Amino acid sequence: MKLRVALAQINPTVGDLEGNAALILAHAESAANNGAHVALFPEMALTGYPVEDLALRPSFQIASAKSIQVLAASLPPQLVSIVGYLDHIDGAPQNRVAVITDGKIAATYTKCQLPNYGVFDEYRNFVPGDSTLVVRIHGIDVGILICEDLWVDGGITSKLAARKPGLVLVPNGSPFERDKNDVRAALVKKRALEVGAPLVYLNMTGGQDDLVFDGDSIAVDAKGNVIARAPQFEDGMMLLDLDAEGGTSTPDVVISEAEVKLDRVLTPGIAVRLGDEEEIWKAIVVGLRDYVIKNGFSQVLIGLSGGIDSALVAALACDALGPELVHGVAMPSKYSSDHSIEDAQELARNTGLTLRTVGIEPMVGAYMNELHLTGLAEENLQARVRGTTLMAISNQENMLVLATGNKSELACGYSTLYGDAVGGYAPIKDIYKVDVWALSRWRNEAARIAGEKPPIPVRSIEKEPSAELRPDQKDSDSLPEYEILDELLRNYVDEDHGHNELISMGFDAALVKRVIAMVDKAEYKRRQYPPGPKVSQRAFGKDRRLPMTSHWREL
Repeated sequence: MKLRVALAQINPTVGDLEGNAALILAHAESAANNGAHVALFPEMALTGYPVEDLALRPSFQIASAKSIQVLAASLPPQLVSIVGYLDHIDGAPQNRVAVITDGKIAATYTKCQLPNYGVFDEYRNFVPGDSTLVVRIHGIDVGILICEDLWVDGGITSKLAARKPGLVLVPNGSPFERDKNDVRAALVKKRALEVGAPLVYLNMTGGQDDLVFDGDSIAVDAKGNVIARAPQFEDGMMLLDLDAEGGTSTPDVVISEAEVKLDRVLTPGIAVRLGDEEEIWKAIVVGLRDYVIKNGFSQVLIGLSGGIDSALVAALACDALGPELVHGVAMPSKYSSDHSIEDAQELARNTGLTLRTVGIEPMVGAYMNELHLTGLAEENLQARVRGTTLMAISNQENMLVLATGNKSELACGYSTLYGDAVGGYAPIKDIYKVDVWALSRWRNEAARIAGEKPPIPVRSIEKEPSAELRPDQKDSDSLPEYEILDELLRNYVDEDHGHNELISMGFDAALVKRVIAMVDKAEYKRRQYPPGPKVSQRAFGKDRRLPMTSHWREL
C-alpha cells in the first residue's frame, strides 16, 4: 500500500506559539497541495524546543494546550498532521504529539513525563512510557514514537514492535554534534529492522541558545535501506511516497481505511553528506544567525586583533548575517605589531565588513597613572580596556558583541574576565585551536573553488598566535604547542581520561600535571563565559559541569 508523507524540516522559535503555528500551517497547506496524506512535524514544534523551565510554568502549559486546539481547526481537513507540542497532566509537563485530521485532534501520544532537565539529561535519565500509539491511516497502521523513544534499547520501541505497525513515524528535536549523523542513521536502520517496518525520522533545524538542530531527516525501508535523506542545516519539506503493509496491527484509532492511489510516484532523493569542516561551519553559522535574529539584534561587533580567532569569528558572522551587519574594531596598544592592524584591514577588505580603529593607549595610561600596575595585572588591564570599549560601542549602537575565544583557551583559563571574555555570544567556544586553523583553511579553499576572494588573511592563519599584551609575547610562552595541547585536552575534557591514563597514553607527566591544574582551576571563568554553539559531545557548560569549589585533585 502507498502513503505520501511530507516531512516538515522546520525551524521553530521557543515560546513563539503564534509564529510557530503559522509556520506549521504554511507547511501543512503546502503538503496538502502536493498530495500528501500525512504531514509530520518535529518534536514540540508548536512551542519550540527545548523549553527548559517554561515547561513548568502553568501559563505556558495552558497556552500550548489551547494553541494546539486552535491550530487543529485551521489545518487542512483532508490531511493527517502530526504535530509536537507541550501539554500537562495535573501540572506535570508532557512532551506530546497530536494526530490531527478534519479539524480535530484524533489522538495524542506522550513520550513520558517531561520534568525540568536539559535536553542531554533526557538521554541519560529517560524512562520509557508504558503506552504505545498506532493510528490507521488509509489502511496502513502507523506507529508513533518521539525522539528519545528511539534512542533507548528495549522499552517502548520493543512494545511498539510487538504491535506490528506497518510504518513508524518519529518526530525529533535532536541537536547537532560532530559525527552524530552517522550515529543517527545507524540507529534508525537498527530500529526499522527491530520493528520490521519502514521508519521515518524527522528532525528540526535552526539554533536555540547554545544548541543547533541540523535536520538530516532520514527514511529507511523495513530492511534498513536508506530510501530518502534530507539536507543538513536546511529548512524545507521533503515529500516521500512510502510502500507499507496494510492492516498489520490492531490500531488505537482508525482515521481512514480506504487505500490510496497515486497518479505518479515521487522519486526519493538522498542528500549528499557534508564534509567535517563544512558541517561544523554550517552548524556555527546557523547557531549564530538564529541567536542574533531570534533575540532581536540587528548587528554584531567584533574586536579584530589581526589574529586567527577573531578573523574566523568575523568570517563566520559575515556568512551568517551578511558583511553589512558585521562591524569590527581594531584596538591597538603600544605592544601591537604593524601586521596586526594590516591583517585586520585586509580581513575587512576581503569580507566587506566595516572596520574602525580605537587606540587604547590613552585609556590604559589613565588607569596606570592611578593604579601603577605591573606584570600580569598590566596585561589584563589592556584586555579589560578593550572589553570595556567593545561593550560601550555595543551599548551606544545596539550591537551584539561576539567573543572570540576558542575551546583550548577556555579549557586552560587563557582569557581575561571582563576583557576578551566579554560579549553576548561566543561562536567558536566549542572549537579547539587546531580546528580553528582547519576551518579557516577550509573556508578559504571553499572561496577559491567558488571563484571568490578568500576571506581570512593568510598571515592570520600562518603567524604564531599572540595576545600582544607585552613585548614579543606568544601563546607558547604560557601554553604548550596547540597540536599537543589540544590532543591532551580532547582526552581529558571530552573523553574524561584521568591523570594516570593520560600518562599511559604517552603524554609527558609534567605536561599532564600542568594542563590538568590549568583546566581544573578555570571552571569559574568558564561559568561566566558567553553562550555559544555546541558542536562536540562535551561542550563546556552544556555537557561538562564540574563544581567551581572542589578539593578533588585528579593528580
